[in-house]
Amino acid sequence: MLTAFVSYSPGTTGHAPRPAETRSVTTAASRQRGFTLIELMITLAILAVLVAIALPSYRGYILRANRAQAKQFMGDVANREEQYLLDQRVYTATIGTGGLGVTPPSETSGNYTFAAAITGNDCLGVALPPLGYRINATAIGGQVSDGDLCFDSLNQKTPAAKWGN
Repeated sequence: MLTAFVSYSPGTTGHAPRPAETRSVTTAASRQRGFTLIELMITLAILAVLVAIALPSYRGYILRANRAQAKQFMGDVANREEQYLLDQRVYTATIGTGGLGVTPPSETSGNYTFAAAITGNDCLGVALPPLGYRINATAIGGQVSDGDLCFDSLNQKTPAAKWGN
């Protein structure tokens, strides 16, 4: 705290001022200032609201990004199936070695398992044609809430809402 001396001498000049009365003057620089509890609580409340809004949006973005990677890989597998048909006159149910020779990228393999089938039903549940295939991406881990994907040789994609984005 700073102390200032204020002199109250009569209107004479030339005399040295005498300390008649002292009073303390508090300045902003000399006072320590911190945050009050209410200020901290308001800040935390604002942060909580922002996190409550941003976190679900971020999670949705991550799900959509993972789905986009899976769809791209499924499209690559479908192209390889068509190339395999041209070379071998039949589709294959083997995605990896001994079939199409392609493996899922590491970014995608932690969120989906991929399988191809040349018999059974297409994505809509109807029997596959004699020359046909179905590619399934089964969601695993944190991607389960987004659901599975299906793509077949008739260019049917399910669920349709997931393929539209």
